[in-house]
Amino acid sequence: MSAGAGGRVILVGAGPGAPDLITLRGARALRQADAVLYDELAPRALLGLAPPQAELVNVGRRGHDAPTRSQRDIEALLLRLARQGKCVVRLKGGDPYVFGRGGEEASACRAAGIPCEVVPGVSSAIGALAYAGIPVTDRRHAASFAVVTGHKDPTRVREQIRWEALARGADTLVVLMGARNLAEIAARLLAAGRSGQTPAALVMRGATARQRTLVAPLAEIARRAAAAGFAAPSALVVGEVVRLRPELAWFESLPLFGRRVLVTRQAGQAEAWQRALAAAGALPVPLPMVRIAPLRGTPEIARALSQLESYGLIALCSANAARHFAACLRQAGRSAAALPGRICAVGPATAQAATRAGLPVELLPPPAGAGPGAGEMGGGAESVGAAAGAVPGAAGLLAALLARGGLAGCRVLLPRAARGRQVLSRGLRAAGAQVDEIAVYRTEAAPFDGPALCGQLEAGALAALTFASPSAVRHFSAAVGPRGLRAARAAAVAAIGPVTAAACRAEGLPPNVVAARPSAGALVAALESHFGGLP
Repeated sequence: MSAGAGGRVILVGAGPGAPDLITLRGARALRQADAVLYDELAPRALLGLAPPQAELVNVGRRGHDAPTRSQRDIEALLLRLARQGKCVVRLKGGDPYVFGRGGEEASACRAAGIPCEVVPGVSSAIGALAYAGIPVTDRRHAASFAVVTGHKDPTRVREQIRWEALARGADTLVVLMGARNLAEIAARLLAAGRSGQTPAALVMRGATARQRTLVAPLAEIARRAAAAGFAAPSALVVGEVVRLRPELAWFESLPLFGRRVLVTRQAGQAEAWQRALAAAGALPVPLPMVRIAPLRGTPEIARALSQLESYGLIALCSANAARHFAACLRQAGRSAAALPGRICAVGPATAQAATRAGLPVELLPPPAGAGPGAGEMGGGAESVGAAAGAVPGAAGLLAALLARGGLAGCRVLLPRAARGRQVLSRGLRAAGAQVDEIAVYRTEAAPFDGPALCGQLEAGALAALTFASPSAVRHFSAAVGPRGLRAARAAAVAAIGPVTAAACRAEGLPPNVVAARPSAGALVAALESHFGGLP
């Protein structure tokens, strides 16, 4: 029986650990998947690339550990889903054809007449070692390398692998899935003539924030690994290239490597923060403090939208305000492109969110320290005055608009959060503008386990706490209480900007780190600077 209309299978290599090591082609396959069958070692973050309606199935394979499904069952499931006309992505850690049983699954598809595509991935045999600072070849030390599984069949290790030939057949030997048989593997290599002083390394959980690397002579590697608690998933590398690790190790030297960082931003807006932290070697711990509740169809919104033509200026003070105002326009059947007023935004992040929502941003203040024109946006947007460049947020936009002039008698629409700050509205009114404020969303406390978080803080399990808004700070403080706040001061407290930093101080949680700009990159850079300066 052949596949249903459009049914096919795509074998995708997810890479060795870091989600962003997947190929562009692999990410594209995930975005079009109707079903994803993923292994235990495939990064969970990649599942977020699949469409919301896609079926996600953990098939549970992890090396030769007892699987939740047999290989035959996995192949049967692949074929069944493809025969239903679905695009099925088989997501595997590393590369599908490097000890991933991808060949068996591709053969099963071919035999069943089902189209099958293979998207290669970065094998841990290369990628995990690169993250540990160990190249598999280097013309100073090695001109060849071999990759071997630690046990082709757990019950027949000795008969299946030609250790005698491998011991001397390549300059560098990489053994995957060999943690369980490490002592036997080392003994076989020594018996085959490899020197006991040959440099060896074991890389556990490579290319992740939990990566650990152990370097020892081949004769000592198994004993030291057992003493240090090394276990699967681990890659063993044997050869002179290991000597390069002190010079080439980079990932474990990052200032944020291995540090657990609490991300309190709301779901749906924390992804950029988590990606930036992970790229810096940190382990993001997402725990939203707030959630966004949209407001639609209120009398204030309806009245403002019925009078859009009368507004000379529409000021957007946050990315959330931009997104939810655009949603209100769509719900009312109004076209953002036809807005007669000039839309301004407090900064690039808000302007970007507005543009993506279909709002034609024309004005924004330049960034701090910028000269004239630095605030210009593509598509005709212009700077509203370099004089305000050093002032952040709503205060910066107000200063820029005041410098531009012409506010007296101008009618301004200010879409915003319920119970938001009044800096911009008060300043505009003081300049003679008529300001109509409409709440298009409100922030609410997100449910989470406060006592459990307090326990983590007291245990010193979090190296840093990050906050993107005053409301997140307040909800954090209320949830952990005085005891948790005392413990939290032992961690680095990072605020996205001066307003959030002030909220931290008001709650008795003075920040160690304040981002230079309200962006994920700036926040991570500030954290790197903070931890990089610690002894």
